[in-house]
Amino acid sequence: MFRGSMVALVTPMLDDESIDFAALEKLIEFHIASGTDAIVAVGTTGESATLDMQEHCAVVRFVVDKVNKRIPVIAGTGANSTTEAIELTQCAKEAGADACLLVTPYYNKPTQEGLYLHYKKVAETVDIPQILYNVPGRTACDLLPQTVIRLAQVPNIIGIKEATGDLSRIAQIKAGVSDDFDLYTGDDATAVDFILAGGHGGISVTANVAPKRVHDVYMAALQGQADEAKALDAPLAALHRDLFVEANPIPVKWALAEMGLIGKTIRLPLTVLSEAYRPTVRAAMQEAGIA
Repeated sequence: MFRGSMVALVTPMLDDESIDFAALEKLIEFHIASGTDAIVAVGTTGESATLDMQEHCAVVRFVVDKVNKRIPVIAGTGANSTTEAIELTQCAKEAGADACLLVTPYYNKPTQEGLYLHYKKVAETVDIPQILYNVPGRTACDLLPQTVIRLAQVPNIIGIKEATGDLSRIAQIKAGVSDDFDLYTGDDATAVDFILAGGHGGISVTANVAPKRVHDVYMAALQGQADEAKALDAPLAALHRDLFVEANPIPVKWALAEMGLIGKTIRLPLTVLSEAYRPTVRAAMQEAGIA
């Protein structure tokens, strides 16, 4: 259903840690003008773990309203409670989101059968296209290819954001799913190879600060232009790496603040980027031609 560069959008905040909706609207317009192919609202990069239910739904509604169908909006609605995931997914459906992105339940370490039943129940309860999201480095929970293949049989589960960086999983998943099941990468550093191997796009952190460049890279890769995609991606390599010198979204929010697009506020327990890492991120931005 979705192709290309999908930004894992940050959630800007005012000094009192309330949502900065004015800055959020500016980010939306920035991405649409820059060619971003879809916006993911309130995913991990959007600090979903520290927004309460009311705030979470408010941000999704705001993004859907301001985008106004110009590009797709995918709402992050995953949770480690199946009941909460259903509530968030229902909220996104009512807000008019085009799809939902559901991270694997974190911390409680379900079995593969538990993961299957969790996703199946959410999908069968809320009629909206749903994308699985596997990022074991953050969740301590790995959604294995055989479980993905089982879940692909559920009608409104349409794809997966696979963020392990393990390119061998593309072939494993593709071998067991239909051609209309979408594969998105969540790992900026390996995105070009992921798409060239049969992926359909990526949900990107780097796209927050370099949206046009990431869009161009993904489009070249989708068209099978490997040399061009890799050449376009090369100046972004330092960003792909250094936007993770501290936990996401700490570095990317600091970079956006340096660009004058948002304020520096981030919610505890996360803190503003350490001074020791600021030259590193700034140098990566300069290498990408951003600052």
